[in-house]
Amino acid sequence: MLTRRFALACAAGGAVLALAGLPGPALAQADKPLNILTSLPNMAFPFFVHMQKELRAEAEDLGGITLMESDGQGSTPKQTADVEAAIIQGVDGIIISPNEVDAMAPALQQAVDAGIPVVTIDRRVDNVPGILAHVGADNVKGGEAQGQLIMELFPDGAKVLNLQGQPGSSPAIDRNAGVHNVLDEHAEKYPFVFEQTANFARDRGLSVTEAGLAGLAEPPDVIVAANDDMALGAIEAIKASGQDIPVIGFDALPEALASIQGGELSASIEQFPGEQSRTALRLLVDHLREGTEPENPLVLLTPVAITESNFDQAERLEELK
Repeated sequence: MLTRRFALACAAGGAVLALAGLPGPALAQADKPLNILTSLPNMAFPFFVHMQKELRAEAEDLGGITLMESDGQGSTPKQTADVEAAIIQGVDGIIISPNEVDAMAPALQQAVDAGIPVVTIDRRVDNVPGILAHVGADNVKGGEAQGQLIMELFPDGAKVLNLQGQPGSSPAIDRNAGVHNVLDEHAEKYPFVFEQTANFARDRGLSVTEAGLAGLAEPPDVIVAANDDMALGAIEAIKASGQDIPVIGFDALPEALASIQGGELSASIEQFPGEQSRTALRLLVDHLREGTEPENPLVLLTPVAITESNFDQAERLEELK
């Protein structure tokens, strides 16, 4: 990464200053012990468990970092309280994926105003000036990849059932926008016959799909879901109905990858959450130890639709049993 190379160059510059008898501030900070809050929306979701695991692994690789691992438990008041407590404790930095981006803005602004650098991952907060960086997937492009795959699978048109994510979360908003960007241009061929939030949850994916299938005069040709948990719930509902309807998920969870292998899930969108986590922590640590500003404060990874044909591109293949 350019940020890493720049950090190494700064460290080298500090060494030259030290040899010349001048202070080398970057070198002096290179091994600075750090306390960093990591706050994820809800550790009941495997996606966020994986992100936390990768944050922990990167912290161990970098060394000298203590993570204060916080579970938002799907509650914005809980996540707000965790951030406020970390500010009082004087953490060195914060990495957060907000439960609700707008509702978390005041707490994050408090952190920024207190001089604590904040890096957001996965879910972006636009209305807090001074956030150091955001690292995430381009969720609009991820939704567009779902729409494009539907057009490839159904070149003559398809009726679409759309399971939307958590209201107020930026991934849900962006993924929904992306799939509509593609299919709304051909609305006559690709009508959305049923759309409802299933809140990123598997049980809701099951129940909402059941309601959708029961309420439609004709079954949909394809189901698109804003995450894999909802997609896997939809598959259960399809099985119970005795129908055969392709399902496209999002996140490329190991269970979803196994479902693709087993011929049940048609595809899932890989957004590389581990790389998001590791990149975010490197940017924050470079800033804290070397004083470097991110070369680009907005880092968006391009999602990829994973099917049987490109299975080797999935980030979490090693977790398949």
